[in-house]
Amino acid sequence: MESLTGVLDGFAVLATPASIIAMVLGFLIGTFFAAVPGLTSALAIALLLPLTYSLDVTVALVMCAAIFMAGMYAGSITATTINIPGAPANMMTSIEGYALMKKGLGAKALGHAALGSMVGGVIGALLLMFVAPIMVKVALLIRTPGKFSLILFALIVIVIAQRKSFAKGTIATVLGVMIATVGIDVMEPVARFTFGFEMFVEGIDMMPLIIGTFAISELLIQSERNHQKVVIVDGAHAKIRRRDFLPTLAEIREIGLFTYLKSSFIGFLIGVLPGAGGSMAAFVSYAEAMRASKRPEKFGDGSIEGIAAAESANNSMCGGAFVPMLTFGIPGDPTTAIVLGVLVINGLQPGPMLFANQFDLIAPMFASLFVSALVLIPLTLFVLGPYFIKIVTINKAVLYSGIAVVAVVGGYVATFSIFQMSLTLVFGVIAYFLRKQDYPTVSMLLGFILGPDLELYFRRGLSLEDGNPMIFLTSPDSLVFLVLTVVFFYFFVIRKPKAPVLIKGKIGG
Repeated sequence: MESLTGVLDGFAVLATPASIIAMVLGFLIGTFFAAVPGLTSALAIALLLPLTYSLDVTVALVMCAAIFMAGMYAGSITATTINIPGAPANMMTSIEGYALMKKGLGAKALGHAALGSMVGGVIGALLLMFVAPIMVKVALLIRTPGKFSLILFALIVIVIAQRKSFAKGTIATVLGVMIATVGIDVMEPVARFTFGFEMFVEGIDMMPLIIGTFAISELLIQSERNHQKVVIVDGAHAKIRRRDFLPTLAEIREIGLFTYLKSSFIGFLIGVLPGAGGSMAAFVSYAEAMRASKRPEKFGDGSIEGIAAAESANNSMCGGAFVPMLTFGIPGDPTTAIVLGVLVINGLQPGPMLFANQFDLIAPMFASLFVSALVLIPLTLFVLGPYFIKIVTINKAVLYSGIAVVAVVGGYVATFSIFQMSLTLVFGVIAYFLRKQDYPTVSMLLGFILGPDLELYFRRGLSLEDGNPMIFLTSPDSLVFLVLTVVFFYFFVIRKPKAPVLIKGKIGG
């Protein structure tokens, strides 16, 4: 009952002018970044991260939630119009949406993507409001050895979820953990791994790593693609009326309410899994919709059912991804990893105490997710839908130059340290070369975030038994997570699941 009252209070706070402005502004920023090929909502939050120092924490979190929801939805715009997914989560939408675009039905595809995103986003936000308080009670039952095993489980699942080489994912994660060890020891006031340089005593700040990994490396990647031209199909030049974006009742009945609900639940549950993200949610939901469909032959050739399933799942994932981040401090995806940074720099520690003592600060964020999905997604499409195609024609040289300036200045403003600003560029170059060799930089970032807690709980656990590591096997909560780790490793690495084969069409086709 207390949690319900807290959520209602969150909606009341969201109704204040400052929160409404932050939510709308965040949603528009997220829509813009997700709709421009090469930019993402994670990048948008990374660039805005330094500004959170001067914002009220509630306003900052409201804006982050709106960016997250908008970014997951708006990636379907370029996926449909030019066959370039705005984010990996929109890859399945590009298959069906672009096929409809070539038939002159791009508005219909965007309309169904918005409807699916709205339904999924609302369900994901509601589940977050009800599930998160329950998960807090579970978190209180986990002791020190169990916390170590939980973080170990999360890191391994994160590596598996990236679907890269397991070896490369492991190397990237370990690299992140190693970077986090520079500076003051987590249990003793002793500097380590400074290599004789005094500036390393303060450690590596989270801000340079985030901005370097997401902004600088992306700019370097995009600079190689400057020669590529965006091909706009003939269907994009057809005159589009706003009513063309509205799905008909017959089409909604064809998709079926059960498809929306099932896809939303799949997306939320996958979002709760650390590191899984929207791409896995959309993929699994799309595959399930194709399996259960009465018209599987339409998949790959412009199926509105496929669009609805994928978009419902990836937006519902937004709510799910906040659950492990808020209750255990383990991000569910790259965007929530950066939102975790917003919490940390504002002095908020995820976990049971956050819900017990500071729930009033995060409840407006829940409300922002809900309102962004229910109101802003359909409203934005109806108002701006006919102009979405023009987003891809923005001069990339001017756009990326501006982002570069914001990134570098943000790296300085965050700490007012020239050294940390220089690290922003260093980590950007490192992340660029890692991405060129298909190393998952997200794993590196999450390794950096979770590494200190992994070490802290490991050493505390050993100290409880005078250095005997058997405590991790004799503690029931720890044993549960270790068994889960083995199970996930067996089924997703040793026995890899087979991907569904599309009947028609292919990504990028």
